[in-house]
Amino acid sequence: MKSISVLHIDLFQAGRSSSDFYFNTMKKHLVVGHKHIEKPHRHDFYAAVLFTRGKGTHEIDFQKYEVSEGSLFFLSPGQIHSWELSEDIDGYIFFCSQEFYEMHYVNQKLRSFPFFGSVTFPRKLQLNNEELQKNIILFEELGNENQTKSIMKEGLILSLMSQVFINATRSFSRDIEILESSTGPSYFKHYQDFETLIEEHFTKQKSIAYYASLLGISSKHLNRIVQTVVQKTATDVLTERVVLEAKRMLMYLDEGLVEIAFRLGYEEYSYFVRVFRKSSGMTPTQFMRKYKA
Repeated sequence: MKSISVLHIDLFQAGRSSSDFYFNTMKKHLVVGHKHIEKPHRHDFYAAVLFTRGKGTHEIDFQKYEVSEGSLFFLSPGQIHSWELSEDIDGYIFFCSQEFYEMHYVNQKLRSFPFFGSVTFPRKLQLNNEELQKNIILFEELGNENQTKSIMKEGLILSLMSQVFINATRSFSRDIEILESSTGPSYFKHYQDFETLIEEHFTKQKSIAYYASLLGISSKHLNRIVQTVVQKTATDVLTERVVLEAKRMLMYLDEGLVEIAFRLGYEEYSYFVRVFRKSSGMTPTQFMRKYKA
């Protein structure tokens, strides 16, 4: 049974003993990883990519973003991405495993950063020149430290990564502050927790009552929270996550539609088609014709 290609950090490490962290320039990364990244794929790690030169497009979960000088992207485990880049492309890229980061920052989960944990936030920041220069310094320091054998090397790498993440979060902060001020921090936190639970259980659990019970609130209150934060119903948010995974599988799995529907928790294929069409505006077959043409 074929499945979507999942890449691991050690594929890029070329003999290095540690597979928890990887750093490279974009030019060298595209050479080192060419045989692995030439097709759409997903990772089992977190990634940040800063482009300092060149142009192109970067597609993440069927959303296309323009690439240019100052484009900063963040990728979470499980997301499918691919890119088409100009020959003069350059920049920096780093990967880290969840264990590497959270073992040292016990109270700071990677998914708590908005670009890693929430489907409502984009995966790209377009930096102005001042922000770009600040990030170039951080990425270059990361690269330099990654080459050393100095004492407390991991600690400094983690600190520099955190600065990248925190600076990016502050760039997003205006949107977050507007959202929290209009909804209240408790609503926003509940919504984040709801998204986290969906990520864990969406293939098996389609009942909003199930998620509400895990959150310790009523289904009615959960719907009120989701409606306030993202102007959608809780069912809409859950369905969109299921349909996103369905699109990933339809594009990159060599399986029949019935098998894919079953994998996503639908025993009746006809019901799966209705859910897919209501959410995306087309049937699974029409989706494949559009994107595989």
